Amino acid sequence: MTTRPADIRMGSTTDGLTPISVAERRFGAGWPQWLSLGSVALAALGADQLTKSIVTSRLDYNDQVYVAGPFSIHHVTNSGIAFGLFAQATSLVILLTALAVAWMLYFFARSGSRHPVLPVALGLVSGGSVSNLLDRVRLGHVTDFLDFRYWPAFNLADTFIVVGVAALLLALVASDRNAGRPQRVRETPRP
Repeated sequence: MTTRPADIRMGSTTDGLTPISVAERRFGAGWPQWLSLGSVALAALGADQLTKSIVTSRLDYNDQVYVAGPFSIHHVTNSGIAFGLFAQATSLVILLTALAVAWMLYFFARSGSRHPVLPVALGLVSGGSVSNLLDRVRLGHVTDFLDFRYWPAFNLADTFIVVGVAALLLALVASDRNAGRPQRVRETPRP
């Protein structure tokens, strides 16, 4: 006696007979994701530019106002990237930042609906990156002012970039962890 393999169907086409072997889900960003990313990016850019404008209008270069403990508002500039790296290569930093922002937008266009955190995370990273990029193009440097004495001074754009990258990494780790778990299937009673 030969046994036939069971015919298991994941779904069917509109004729109800032809089985569908692959389910398709588009991961590209739709207009709600683009609107979210744009809103977060513009808010990050606006907040960073506003705080830099306040600092530069109220404090002379290298002036410092102590706030609490090791924290102070200290008006300094940085022509490089994080921790002053590439300080003498402003053109290279501008080019690399522009390429990074373009890559993020391309990635988002293809994967924006993959996870609900992507618009916020990439909005923070791109908004912070564009804000610092604008300063480098306009001024040749960025204004840093958040100083914790034991860490190089930074600005809100730097904070947005770090928070955005951390949120992106956490979302990717969480989705990877969930993908490895077997999914529970609810059985519905047959009539």
